[in-house]
Amino acid sequence: MRTVLVTGPGGAGRTTVAAATALAAARRGERVLLIGTDREDALGPLLGGGEPVGPDVVRIDSGAHFRTELLALQDRAGAALDLLGAGRLDGEELTELPGAEQLALLGAVRESAGGGHDLVVVDMPPVHQSIAALALPAQMRRCLRRLLPPERQAARSLRPVLAQLAGVPMPAQWLYETIARWDAELAAVQAVVEDPGTTVRLVAEPGAAGVAALRTARLGLALHGLTPDAVIANRVLPTGSADRFLAALSGHQQCALKELAEDFEGVPLHEVPHLGRDPRGPEELDELIDGPTGEIGPWAAEDGGAAGAAPWHVEDRLAADGVLVWHLPLPGARKDELGLVRRGDELLLTVGPFRRIVTLPSALRRCTVSGAALTDGVLRVRFAPDPDLWPRAR
Repeated sequence: MRTVLVTGPGGAGRTTVAAATALAAARRGERVLLIGTDREDALGPLLGGGEPVGPDVVRIDSGAHFRTELLALQDRAGAALDLLGAGRLDGEELTELPGAEQLALLGAVRESAGGGHDLVVVDMPPVHQSIAALALPAQMRRCLRRLLPPERQAARSLRPVLAQLAGVPMPAQWLYETIARWDAELAAVQAVVEDPGTTVRLVAEPGAAGVAALRTARLGLALHGLTPDAVIANRVLPTGSADRFLAALSGHQQCALKELAEDFEGVPLHEVPHLGRDPRGPEELDELIDGPTGEIGPWAAEDGGAAGAAPWHVEDRLAADGVLVWHLPLPGARKDELGLVRRGDELLLTVGPFRRIVTLPSALRRCTVSGAALTDGVLRVRFAPDPDLWPRAR
């Protein structure tokens, strides 16, 4: 199964590109699932209701997902709530909290992994929200391990004895089971995000704002080990217009397209024409999908193969200069927006508006950070081993 995550700045046409990508794949004979996150259900007017060959469509209802999950947790914690004298909540009085949309999206992505589809296309939220959602599984799993470390869970067999000695109830079995279930679900989502068959497709209108947004998006994706498999320049105006106003707009777009080609060298850049209106229905999507010869345009025919993300790896230089170097590809990063803090076996990375806490590879955990340098879009962090622990470094 392949998964294509479509994101970009707000209003750039992400939903249109996602729908067209899914429709083109369905017409090639693939079994396609299209997941929508728009509360206004923009996918309905785009795909219509009478298309004989089209993708399966799922629209996420984050409010219903939040109420279902919270009521289920309330049922599991019933004994503890009764002990505390807490009143039960009804589903009708629950209003979703911030972050509910991201959790509902991750739940839909996890469930899609076992749906038997060849391709899953996800109409993601705007790019900053998408990056936060993609980073959420690893962050939440880290938090769960800190709140209730696996080694402490071994004490649950002693819970009845400890409760009798202390005279107060110990953490109930439902807590351990709930955390284990959450960890398994988050691990499943993380596996989909990190799968080689999962790619990110960036969409933007060619212009100064669009170029800046995609540069930032690429940096945020790289911080989490992801690279785009394609950049879609949407609503591209025709060149050579006799109208001075349209000619000026087209000229600005062509300059932006040149910048995108330079910034995203090695990443396919596809242009989608401006129809002069927002497309509605499969027939108008065909005008975007079909190329000048009537064949499927290259941007919609992309098979969503692996994006070829450069791996984070450790270079062993102990024999040469006595250090180990951790290579972290961060294309587009600047030295003045980088932050690096060591905390035990973890490293806090700050790149522009994005942050990530990563666990150090085992080879670096007994080393100290001795320096860092950013060259050619790669952050190289140098580690000096402790000579008492690394005899060959003496």
